[in-house]
Formats: sequence, C-alpha cells, structure tokens
Amino acid sequence: MFHSFFPRPKLFFISAFVWSAICILVWYSVGPELGAAVGLPPLAEGEQPPLGLAFFVSPDNIWFYLYFTIFVLIFGGVWKLLDRNHPWSNWSIWGSAFIIFIAYFSVQISVAVNNWRGPFFDLFQNALAKQPGITADQFYSLQLRFLEIGLVSVALNVIIAFFTSHYVFRWRTAMNDFYLSNWSKLRHIEGASQRVQEDTMRFASIVESLAVVLINSIMTLVVFLPLLFRMSANITELPILGAIPHSLFWLALLWSLFGTVLLAVVGIKLPGLQFRNQRVEAAFRKELVYGEDNADRAKPLTMAELFSNVRKNYFRMYWHYCYFNVARYTFGQLDALILTFMLIPTIVAAKITMGIWQQIATAFGQVSDSLQYLVNSWSTIIELLSIRKRLVAFEAAIDDEPLPEIDQRYLEREAAGGELEADRPY
Repeated sequence: MFHSFFPRPKLFFISAFVWSAICILVWYSVGPELGAAVGLPPLAEGEQPPLGLAFFVSPDNIWFYLYFTIFVLIFGGVWKLLDRNHPWSNWSIWGSAFIIFIAYFSVQISVAVNNWRGPFFDLFQNALAKQPGITADQFYSLQLRFLEIGLVSVALNVIIAFFTSHYVFRWRTAMNDFYLSNWSKLRHIEGASQRVQEDTMRFASIVESLAVVLINSIMTLVVFLPLLFRMSANITELPILGAIPHSLFWLALLWSLFGTVLLAVVGIKLPGLQFRNQRVEAAFRKELVYGEDNADRAKPLTMAELFSNVRKNYFRMYWHYCYFNVARYTFGQLDALILTFMLIPTIVAAKITMGIWQQIATAFGQVSDSLQYLVNSWSTIIELLSIRKRLVAFEAAIDDEPLPEIDQRYLEREAAGGELEADRPY
C-alpha cells in the first residue's frame, strides 16, 4: 500500500514528521528574525495586515514561501540520495511537498478573509449606527478586496483538484503495478481481482483526501491557534468555566477533545462491520460470477443464504450507525451553539465590536474544526480501515506471511468445496 509509492515508508514518514516539527519550531522561534535579516520583516506590533491580494505578497508571506522551499529542498534532496532507484520518488516526495504547500496556502486564504472581516463588519456596524463619515466607496473598496481573495481561492481550488487527481492516480498505478507483479501469489485470495482494481483505487483516493484534510487541519492550527490565543486575551470570563486567561483558546481545545473522544468511543465497532460488509458482498458477487459460466453454481438456496448474510450485516450496520449518528448530529448542533453561548456576557457588556466578533468566530471555528478532524472524518476513516484490512492480506501473501484469519477460512472453504460453519458472519 505504501512502499510501492513511497521510498522506505516507515522511515520516510517518521523523518517527515520530525523534519516538519523542526521547521515549525524554527519558524516560531527565530523565523521572524531570519526574515528581517534577509529584508523580509514581519508586521510591526499593532500594524494591520494588508487586505486583498496584497496580503499574499506581503514581506512576511514571501519570506515563508522561501523558508518552506529551502526546507523542502533539503528534505527531498536527502531522500533522493538515499533512494535513487525508487520509480515513484518524484511524485511521492515532491508531489507530497506541493500538496502540503497548497494546503498551507488555502489556510492563508482563510486568514486573508478573517483579516477582511474586522474592518468590513466594523464599517457595517458604524453605518447601521448612522455614524458620520461612512461612504459607499468604502464598502465598494472592501468588496473589491474580498473579490481579490475570492479569485485567488478559485485559482487554488482548480490547482488542488487537478494536481491531486493526478497524484492519486499515480499512487494507484504504483499499487496496481506492484500487486500485478506478484499476481501468482495473490490470485488465490478471495476477491483478489476486486482488491487490485477497486480497493487500490479507493484506498489511494481516501488516503489522499484524508491526508489533505489532516495537513490542512495541522496548518490551520499552526496559523489560527496563535490568533485565537491573542484574540481571547480580552475575554476575561466565560459561563461555567469562569475567569481563565485566554479562555477561548482552552475552550476550543477541551471542546474538540471531548467531541473526538465521544465519536471514537461510540463508533468503535463500525470499522469491523464495514470490513465484514465488504466480505459478504464479495462472496455474493463471486458466486454470481461463477454462475455465469457454471450451471452448478449460484443455485437459489446458495444465493438466498449468501444474500441473507448481506441483509444481516446491513441491518446490524444500520443499528450501529443509528446511535453513532445520534451522537454525531447532537454534538454538531451543540458545536454550533457553544461559542455564542460562552460569549453572551461579553456581548451584553459590549466589550467587543461586530468586526472583532466575526474574527473571533472565524478563528474559533477554524481551530475547532481542525481539532475535530476525527469527528468530521470518522465515517471516511472507518471505510479506509476496512479497505486496509483487505489489502493487508495482499501484503501477507507477497511476504509469505500467514494470512489474516478470515482469509485463511476462505481458503479452507474453497478447499472443502463449500462454506464452513466458522466462515458464516452470524
């Protein structure tokens, strides 16, 4: 699944994690000083960031682009020297780095929008209060800045869709070539053709989508957590929690942790049920395929029993998803209310303006969504885990290791010419 596309995957991902941590540590410790040394200083204390397109070409952002490029070139260059012969290293190394960069850039678009919200909604509030000096030109100017951000977002979304589609297909091609080169060892495993054709496609696509969301979540936390920390300095007290310094920062962490643990516990049985579902569907489909060429296969009683297994598994899944969805959707509704509920005393005391409220709400929402990565992606992760279980059998067969128990039972059933009692799902 991974070594067909990535060079030495365990070492590669560990080194990528460590190197990323070093990059973040250096950036937040001496990054601004290094930028100032090369003539690209950060914003001065109290200086407002530029709005619109100018934000993306500000000195501090240009410095980050250079900083990121330098660290990627060092990491990628070392790995190209370590594993020169890997056929997919260019896509796995440089392609992954580019996906990380565009994930960061998409977060910067959110930051640019959040910077815009402050002056726009403060102007909006002042206009409604009939304060003097408010003109239509001021609104048109801010709308133009928002349009500039929107056009950048459109261009980025097109690039993301185009590049990640190619990236996913390259990964699928790498797995496909690897498995087909070992087809003699794999052909006897149940649903081998489906695993090569469909599971590789779904695995690469799901991993890519989850990885992009995960990277985006990490980048969002790196950017927005400091913003939320600063913004919550003026929120001195919250209901229930009381007076806690930087209370919104801690509220986002605790609330997201609660949601993640809740959904993980409630949905703990779902990956196994998804895997079992693929098994019973594959058994039903395979018997139908045999029946196309052999009149002795796909008899009504056999098919009725196989479809009964499908029905039982689906009904069991529906039950478990029922209480899982109760927890998920209830948490989602509470999540939509938590920030407003906690800020009611601050709003009533008029300690924040409309613009600051919009910026706090955006920053809190970005941090909360990022920390709730497992909550938002749990259904997709369940599907990925079930696909991985099927592909693990391939890895075992290629490496001449014992197959998972469920695949061993399938081979025993085939050798016995029928279904074993132990292989029945329920």
